[in-house]
Amino acid sequence: MKAEILCVGTELLLGDIVNTNAAYIAKELANIGIDVYYQSVIGDNDNRLKEGLALAFSRADIVVMTGGLGPTYDDLTKETVAEYFHRNMKLDAASLESIEGFFKRLGRPMTENNKKQAMMPEGATIFPNANGTAPGLAVSENGKTAILLPGPPAEMQPMFQSAVLPYLMGFSDKVLVSHNVRIFGMGESRVEEVLHELMKNSTNPTIAPYAKMGEVTLRITAAADTKEACEKLIGPAIEKIKKAIGKYIYGIDVPDLQTAAVEKLLEHNVTIATAESCTGGLISERITQIPGASRIFGCGVCSYANEIKHRVLGVSEETLQKYGAVSEQTAREMASGIRRLAGSDIGVSTTGIAGPGGGTKEKPVGLVYVGIDSDDLTTVLKLNINYHKADERNYIRHMTAQNVFRLVLKALEGKENQDG
Repeated sequence: MKAEILCVGTELLLGDIVNTNAAYIAKELANIGIDVYYQSVIGDNDNRLKEGLALAFSRADIVVMTGGLGPTYDDLTKETVAEYFHRNMKLDAASLESIEGFFKRLGRPMTENNKKQAMMPEGATIFPNANGTAPGLAVSENGKTAILLPGPPAEMQPMFQSAVLPYLMGFSDKVLVSHNVRIFGMGESRVEEVLHELMKNSTNPTIAPYAKMGEVTLRITAAADTKEACEKLIGPAIEKIKKAIGKYIYGIDVPDLQTAAVEKLLEHNVTIATAESCTGGLISERITQIPGASRIFGCGVCSYANEIKHRVLGVSEETLQKYGAVSEQTAREMASGIRRLAGSDIGVSTTGIAGPGGGTKEKPVGLVYVGIDSDDLTTVLKLNINYHKADERNYIRHMTAQNVFRLVLKALEGKENQDG
């Protein structure tokens, strides 16, 4: 089965909004075995939208559309699809009630044009929107299906998960199951090199790599008659991956490194505190994004100034004068100082040069020291993070935080072994 993604909105063509919807939908469709060969973006123009829809259906069975479901005159997606399938538009009472309830909860009056969002092609399958006013819908006839979703990702993604995926699974007599192996510290090319034969020869399950901001995800997907049968196919593949690159794997089916670290801290009731210079509070922010973090996170000190490093964290003046703020010695004393200050089980620290200025020949931009102080692991990691692109500063800070969370997981390996 083939699908095409058609995103609607002049703002996308102008570059005012980045089209993240297409990437999200493409990955989700791939997970359930639906191939995507084309993606298009079309502005809010009646004729071009009709042409784009006809072209998409000339080469795909399913067209997934986002955007153009709003209340204004130039929101034309539903009307265009209704015309393509020769369906009349009619008011859907349940959708209208949901929209009215949305405005009532906000304490705002609903304008008359919002009723347009409750107008649906006859016979459509409607997907309620729990996060906005525009319902989604699907229209299917003669082997062709159009799926219409709201444009804002905060509305589109929950709808896709709760309604569209179950709807699409009805097109297949197979069950598909995917698991994601998360890897940090090993580049995509190296992962592919080590696992080349396994990836090449795996057809069910399939093994697909995805790279993003310094880490790699391997998505393992199996198709079978039951979920249990899928799991039996996937299990041996994951074990082979673990055997080959296990030390670089930080989790299975976890969204990111900070979640993996915080969940392990919570699991073992281990507390942590942070002392940050070049990351400027980024690590503390990422920790506290995770529900339950208050149980293990004591405090964070953002210590850009040497005075704060000395007066609050206890870094000696001699260390700062002799080795400088960006040094292994300072990172070590920052980590032990914050652990002592917070009374935590683990103290972590960062100090470095995030750029774009401030670097020297001896201490270039991208030089970073990451420290950790704990009963199970006390060390300082020296990093040279080279990127040389416009967003280099953000990348250096991001990768520094990533290495902190990897060190935390390494420190907790001792706890894992003890529990085992």
